[in-house]
Amino acid sequence: MIVLRPYHSGMNEKAPQATNLKEAQTLIDQLWDVVRVQSKTIDVLTQQVSSLTMQVDSLTVEVNTLKEKLSKNSHNSSKPPSSDGYSKPAPKSLRQKTGKPSGGQRGHKGQTLQMVATPDIVKQHAITSCTHCCADLSHAPIIDVERRQTFDLPPIELEVTEHQAQIKHCEICNKNSKATFPEGVCKGAKYGSNIQAILTYFNQYQLLPYQRTQEMFQDLFNIHLSQGTIKNVLSRGADALTDFTEQLKTTLLASPTNYFDETGLRVKTKLNWLHVASNEQLTYYFIHPKRGKEAMDEMGILPEYQGYAVHDHWMSYYRYNCQHVLCNAHHLRELTFVEEHYQQPWALKMKACLLGIKSAVKDAIFSGRAALSQAQIVGFEQYYDGIVLEAKQQIPILETPKLKKRGRVKKHKSHNLLSRLIEHKSEVLAFMYNFTLPFDNNLAERDIRMTKLKQKISGCFRSEEGGVHFCSLRSYLSTVKKQGINRLDALIDLFNGKPFIPSMS
Repeated sequence: MIVLRPYHSGMNEKAPQATNLKEAQTLIDQLWDVVRVQSKTIDVLTQQVSSLTMQVDSLTVEVNTLKEKLSKNSHNSSKPPSSDGYSKPAPKSLRQKTGKPSGGQRGHKGQTLQMVATPDIVKQHAITSCTHCCADLSHAPIIDVERRQTFDLPPIELEVTEHQAQIKHCEICNKNSKATFPEGVCKGAKYGSNIQAILTYFNQYQLLPYQRTQEMFQDLFNIHLSQGTIKNVLSRGADALTDFTEQLKTTLLASPTNYFDETGLRVKTKLNWLHVASNEQLTYYFIHPKRGKEAMDEMGILPEYQGYAVHDHWMSYYRYNCQHVLCNAHHLRELTFVEEHYQQPWALKMKACLLGIKSAVKDAIFSGRAALSQAQIVGFEQYYDGIVLEAKQQIPILETPKLKKRGRVKKHKSHNLLSRLIEHKSEVLAFMYNFTLPFDNNLAERDIRMTKLKQKISGCFRSEEGGVHFCSLRSYLSTVKKQGINRLDALIDLFNGKPFIPSMS
């Protein structure tokens, strides 16, 4: 609404006075010109205010988004602890205090170095004079000894073995015959299985880059390796794992419960995805440019898997007909964020509910029971449902914009978490109904953690072949570790042509 005020050209000037009708009409025209100019000015200012209001709204949304990002850390989201920098969150972990003192607990198996009965070398230290009166004891008989032992490595020297195949002449057929060389002994000179195993162990398991692997071999063994030699050894080891990989996938398909996860990994500076399928005995890594179903299909486990798949609710997993179990460690972190950032009390209650069920399951297992009582299950379900109803009242409804765009109405960010807890209740509480199922997906996250360290150390894989070889060798090393087999011994067997093959048991 425009309010017209009497015209004045200045604070101290008087308004013009009309002396006749003509001058009055001229004055009216002038006043209308001024009104039109002021009206246009008001329209311009109105548009500016509207534009600035929209800009403020947009900046407010952006500020809130940035605040949310800054508020996320390793204890209230899926961000890794390395992203926290020097500002570590408190508390740093969702683990609860046990009340036990730090250090070794009562009854644990000690690792104290023990003396051996038959040492490899015995050094006697003679005494020639009495320590009390200085009398000569050179010819006195030895009545006893005090034993002390030191454990050390002998000097490391490279041992060269020359293989000579005998050639003999047959007098009957008048031809020469040559003996057969052992398997693995090729023409010329080559490094043996022990050196190839140690090289693979340090580069693939301890994650030493090529240059540091070279330095380690030079300092420890006085062996000068080229980076080409390292690459060839790793390729040879990975190529020898074909049977292992096929049997590994077959065994995983037969497992009643498997854990699945994926993480970004760079190959030739481009983002790829490392997928893992694992359980308490087996680990299989697979690298692919995609994160979703295309990669999972090529991985070759989920399309045929009929058991329980534990994962973090990545929607691609739901495109397979296996039974799903959701990771509650993710839920606890997300609930912590809702509690801290949005101050919604229901999140704290839901955390207490999930942890209470976990504690009840743990106590039941400790007591030798195979399941919770029906009363306990019903009680926990009612408590869970009550928190959900409370959450619906606490999550705010976002205002619908006047010019609504196509698509679904925007929901509050905590609404997505609540929807998951409602729609997938049985998968969230699967560990309560079946004690063989886990509370979280931490096993897969632990399996995938060292690959992130590999990227942190080396930056990225310089070739697709290097990424594939890493996955094969790392699958082998992780699996033999879970099987209780010495990693170095398993690598020596690999380079001797006898790799460990997982069984169906």
